[in-house]
Amino acid sequence: MAKNLVIVESPSKATTIKKFLGSSYEVVASNGHVRDLPKSQLGIDIENDFEPKYITIRGKGELLAKLRKEVKKADKVYLATDPDREGEAISWHLSNALKLDGKNARRITFNEITKNAVKQSIKQAREIDMNLVDAQQARRVLDRMVGYQISPVLWAKVKRGLSAGRVQSVTLRIIADREEQINAFIAKEYWTLSGEFQVAGEKKPLVADFYGTTKEKIAIESKEQVDKIIGEIQKSEFKISDIKTSGRIKKSPLPFTTSTLQQEAAKTLNFATQKTMRLAQGLYEGVAIKGKGTLGLITYLRTDSTRISEEAKQSAAEYIKENYGEDYLNQEEKSKKNSKKIQDAHEAIRPSYVDLTPAQVKESLSRDQFRLYQLIWKRFLASQMSAAKYETKSVKIDSDKYRFTSASSKVVFSGYLSVYQTDEDKVDKKTLSKKLEKDMKLELGQIDKKQHFTQPPAHFTEASLVKTLEELGIGRPSTYAPTISVIINRHYVAKEQKNLYITELGEVVNNIMKKSFASIVDVNFTAYMEGLLDRVEDGSVKWKTVVENFYPDLHEAVELAQKELEQIKIEDEVTDVICEECGRNMVVKYGPHGKFLACPGFPDCRNTKPYYEKIGVECPKCGADVVIKKTKKGRRYFGCSSYPECDFMSWQKPSAEKCPDCGGAMVEKGNKLVCMDEQCGFVKAKEKE
Repeated sequence: MAKNLVIVESPSKATTIKKFLGSSYEVVASNGHVRDLPKSQLGIDIENDFEPKYITIRGKGELLAKLRKEVKKADKVYLATDPDREGEAISWHLSNALKLDGKNARRITFNEITKNAVKQSIKQAREIDMNLVDAQQARRVLDRMVGYQISPVLWAKVKRGLSAGRVQSVTLRIIADREEQINAFIAKEYWTLSGEFQVAGEKKPLVADFYGTTKEKIAIESKEQVDKIIGEIQKSEFKISDIKTSGRIKKSPLPFTTSTLQQEAAKTLNFATQKTMRLAQGLYEGVAIKGKGTLGLITYLRTDSTRISEEAKQSAAEYIKENYGEDYLNQEEKSKKNSKKIQDAHEAIRPSYVDLTPAQVKESLSRDQFRLYQLIWKRFLASQMSAAKYETKSVKIDSDKYRFTSASSKVVFSGYLSVYQTDEDKVDKKTLSKKLEKDMKLELGQIDKKQHFTQPPAHFTEASLVKTLEELGIGRPSTYAPTISVIINRHYVAKEQKNLYITELGEVVNNIMKKSFASIVDVNFTAYMEGLLDRVEDGSVKWKTVVENFYPDLHEAVELAQKELEQIKIEDEVTDVICEECGRNMVVKYGPHGKFLACPGFPDCRNTKPYYEKIGVECPKCGADVVIKKTKKGRRYFGCSSYPECDFMSWQKPSAEKCPDCGGAMVEKGNKLVCMDEQCGFVKAKEKE
């Protein structure tokens, strides 16, 4: 009979651990959380010191009964949930639900599921860390307060089923603010100029880019300016005024944190953040590997740290020396410079067994598991390798007034590039002739001029949004993926290709939040709250102090919003569209995806139609009405009501005013009107209404 009981979160993790511990240990799974706040009510006793009212999660009663039977049989109980705040809280909830106070129950944690790590954790068993638990309780209670107090306001204003959240609402605002910057952006014209210089004895000309004068860099902003420069340089003689050859090094990258893994997986593998975390969870908990049994392939996946254990460093060093040579081994100590508290002081994400190469496990993994494991394995190995070395060569080509420049770079020692490369590591294959010498005269041949326009800020992708959230101190590794998933699933944000766009529904919700709950969607305030949770974790602040200071302002804002927003509640707008089924005038309704037309005779008549709002502008192609439409994923655009006969569309709102220069259509961008024809480029300020 097993004398020791180990409780983990998932069955796959239980299977992996069981084989390390032998017959005297029984390993069982709680299948995640067993207790939580009730869904049907706030679940927090405001009048009784904000005490949470935890209940057993529906469907977990039978599981808990089985766990209690196992507890009775055991002499010792080890709670082995994940090594973070949430894992600590799950262990605390298990301890309460299973009444382990009178039992010899201990908490164990391990950053990787290997034999050494698991056995070492049992030797270092400890009490449950209540500071970690309280930090998680504070987050859960704050999030519940925001969600359950603000969401009813949104139901009254827009539609039942909408939600607000402490982190999701500020994330939505960040996306909305970027959308406003993009819409307000006015493109500026600029030109680039390059020349082909004939080098004596060379068939291929040397291509160099216009820099400016010999004294300063010049930005070319118009066709007139570029034509004037070309006229002057065509009459000039050029010679090489300077040649420099130098070396530079590029240090190997740091190993992955949760944030950087999500970013790189999105960029190189096209994985959504949620998918990355799901696959990584599976690799961490254990995969059946042919000939080796079930193994946890990577370390814990929720971490801010780039620290690597000495044991892992040593294993990597031996692998690198054996497979690449001593020169490829990095001798420098590296760590991420970060003024924030590193969550839980975990290690970075790395392979549990560096000698278990991606090729060796490929047959045992799904295609996506393999691709993610390969990315993690290569990044970790690269982080322990030496820097790449480059030779760079630059040349300045001057006339009496103007300067052109050209440069090339080549790898002279690959270092970590032997294992891992990103798009940023790729170098231009351009080479400069060895025949180039200082004061050598060059003959200018063909000149190439190109017109460009400055580009607006890029739409957020999941990768760039995660990076921004991390930089602003909003959320933690465990919150990035679920936060993004929520705002997409709620149809506040649409994802098209890789880009994230705010939807009409998202704009409505964001405007309400900014107007009535400014502090909730304030980036600095949200980051400040994250800092307070860190102070709860280190024991310097009591978690109920954080909650009791937060609640009064929230309660006051909710009461004020309920009074104000009730006065402007959206009523059903009656249209001139006749329901073909019962003859009534159809009305405008709000659903989870935005506006639609519905028969007011519901439930007797259930007829619905898409709603297209006219903007009072004629289609520039066919003269029909321009209406507001939405893509399948909810992003708003302006299109012709005669589609598919007419295919006119624009992301910006068309104007009834025609361009005075070319007679073409104009669109509104911020406070300006801009001609849709980029070659025309007409811009003027909008007249105040």
